[in-house]
Amino acid sequence: MTQDGRMRVYIFHVVPTIDGGRYPIKRIIGDTVSVEADLVADGHDIVGGRLGYRRVPNTSWSYVPLQALDNDRYRAEFDVRELGLYEYVVEGWIDEFLSWGQRFNKKLSLNQDIDVELQIGREIVGKRLALYSRPYQDSAPVVHTIKELESWINRFDRAPRDECESLLRSSRLEEIMRSCPDVSHIASSRIFSVRVDRERAGFGAWYEFFPRSCPSRKGSHGNLRECEDFLSYVADLGFDVVYLPPIHPIGLKHRKGSNNHTVASPGDPGSPWAIGGPEGGHTAIHPQLGTLEDFDHFVQRVNTLNMELALDLTFQCSPDHPWVVEHPEWFRHFPDGSIQYAENPPKKYEDVFPLNFDCEDWPALWQALLDVTIFWAERGVRIFRVDNPHTKPLPFWEWFISQMKDRFPDVIFLSEAFTRPKLMEALSKLGFSQSYTYFAWRNTAQELRDYVSELVFGDKKEYFRPSFWPNTPDILTSYLQTGLPSAFTVRFILAATLSPNYGIYGPAFELLEHEPLFVGGEEYNHSEKYEVRSWDLSREPNIQNIIRKVNGIRHHEAALKHGSVLAFHQIDNPQILVYSKRDQNNESVLLMVINLDPMYTQSGWTALDMRALGLKEDAHFVVHDLLTGARYAWQGPYNYVELRPDGYNAHLLRIEEGI
Repeated sequence: MTQDGRMRVYIFHVVPTIDGGRYPIKRIIGDTVSVEADLVADGHDIVGGRLGYRRVPNTSWSYVPLQALDNDRYRAEFDVRELGLYEYVVEGWIDEFLSWGQRFNKKLSLNQDIDVELQIGREIVGKRLALYSRPYQDSAPVVHTIKELESWINRFDRAPRDECESLLRSSRLEEIMRSCPDVSHIASSRIFSVRVDRERAGFGAWYEFFPRSCPSRKGSHGNLRECEDFLSYVADLGFDVVYLPPIHPIGLKHRKGSNNHTVASPGDPGSPWAIGGPEGGHTAIHPQLGTLEDFDHFVQRVNTLNMELALDLTFQCSPDHPWVVEHPEWFRHFPDGSIQYAENPPKKYEDVFPLNFDCEDWPALWQALLDVTIFWAERGVRIFRVDNPHTKPLPFWEWFISQMKDRFPDVIFLSEAFTRPKLMEALSKLGFSQSYTYFAWRNTAQELRDYVSELVFGDKKEYFRPSFWPNTPDILTSYLQTGLPSAFTVRFILAATLSPNYGIYGPAFELLEHEPLFVGGEEYNHSEKYEVRSWDLSREPNIQNIIRKVNGIRHHEAALKHGSVLAFHQIDNPQILVYSKRDQNNESVLLMVINLDPMYTQSGWTALDMRALGLKEDAHFVVHDLLTGARYAWQGPYNYVELRPDGYNAHLLRIEEGI
């Protein structure tokens, strides 16, 4: 037999877990992990249980007693205070002393003879004393427990019968017996894992820009040194992360021209995602952007402004990449022996060679890609946006992220995978810290409620950290193509308040860039992916002040940060979305009212969930609009709102009284 038959407790329905424990759940440093499980045993004996947890590797287990809920459900929790990987396990056993006490009290209530039960109770205490008197750990709590049990046994053996009954029923004895359980026949769940990331993985505003189009340099190719002045502008807008598309040399062969033309004109800079040239590959800087010394100086400037730098990880090569000559075996080949370029019919990307992760030399390829990332991490980069991870094998990413986390526990990876939902989920499960989402295409109130609820209220919350982007260099939605400032304002406020993590591609976004390459498409006309742009930051209209104000609110209000509680509220106008957020301590409670119509004034009567706001049903309270400074006196769930597109088209209301 492989199992001790005296392990009578059965443990199941443990939460939170991902796929039965196949993948770690995710938390941010400082979070509390609340664990629940069902523990059952045969008969009427009482089950005891505990939650064990530890940081791995090489730390000892700590334990928290399980607290009984209803219907054989139990709960306990622990805090995660360090970066890295934690483990937790649920354990259960038959509590012989409590089971005896239950039987003893029943006999007392029925006036039955208890002399035998008194002796049985004494024997159980004696057995527990013998168990803990063995050469266990020489810790002060154990020594103290042994002394208390010895004292109790001595008192019991000298006491008259009536006093023996009182001694056995004392709350202090029960407390001692709970603190030193007999776990000789303990049953355990499987061991589950928690990946703990730093705060930036759970909260941050990203700003993406192309350094070659740096507004500090008008009309010609910018460089990293010149972009340092532009960083002050980004910091002033209140962003936390500066994200740069690839900064490596760009290939010449089959270089794309403006608007993705297949033939480049003289002077066309090409796509930054066609990585590699005579100057080097993934560990080189494009010579027009500067040197590695310039890069290091740029990183220092970003950090000085209390921001972090995120770099793009794009694991593909131009035809001019050094690996094409050095490692042709890392690529797929056409029947004529030439290397296959990237295709997504009807589109062809002759300027890009995908890597062949199925090649015979795949271990060396994997290691080379890991070495590339380590190279940049050692230069101070701890955040990476990963291009199209869904086109690379999932086992690679699981290995790759694990290797990086072992070396750099504070590293963060954002998955740029606009693909099938379950593939996006798989990437998040196996290690990506954050993920792009379908937010850009969710426009109606019902669409937004349904989609955000799926991310926040379901099982995905344990592993999928959404990042909301209203635009990217690849995505100019039809909603934004109107060019209306109210459209950009609405999408920005939604992104910045619905998700703790969000980003924009600028300066295109704040300057209301809205011209598509063709009607019905989502590509920008004169896309920065293929040409150097000149940006006038003083151009009107723009929404710079709105961005600055909302980012300031995000940093001040805990309700908009990681760990807040979201609730949707009802309103009698389907063009208006109403939702609230509050921090765990109810110190910051915000109510957002958004007009999703960028063209017309919309109004309606709210039907607020008062409990979600921490208010009594008929409460009088004041709401302070953090966007305009206005204050309104409200009562109960039903209140009138009216939002105009020529203003913010939104209320961002702090509940200030009545909580």
